[in-house]
Amino acid sequence: MLTGEEGRVDKDEERRLRAIAPEITRVTIDLLRTVVGLEPAERVPEEALRVADEVLAKHGSDGLRVLVMSMAGWTAVGIESNAHLTGKTHEAYLDEMELTCWEANPDG
Repeated sequence: MLTGEEGRVDKDEERRLRAIAPEITRVTIDLLRTVVGLEPAERVPEEALRVADEVLAKHGSDGLRVLVMSMAGWTAVGIESNAHLTGKTHEAYLDEMELTCWEANPDG
């Protein structure tokens, strides 16, 4: 839930973000359809940046915020599903992902 400076829900902000959420959800799904299985793998961040730039240009920072929320939601569901299917805890699955990142880029 979004909160204002006083800790209360900021209704205007929530209304703005909800208004663009359906479109950004479609953008997110289209992005995922594009990047899943994309080769070479280096093209994945390039495509993600292209979409982020388009969302920023059209919807400003509110659009980027909704895009991040959407991506986080879809990612969480995917991780939960994969962890369940592999019989691992969420934490163990995330540890493996982190280890893969370290192995791919040991210098940071």
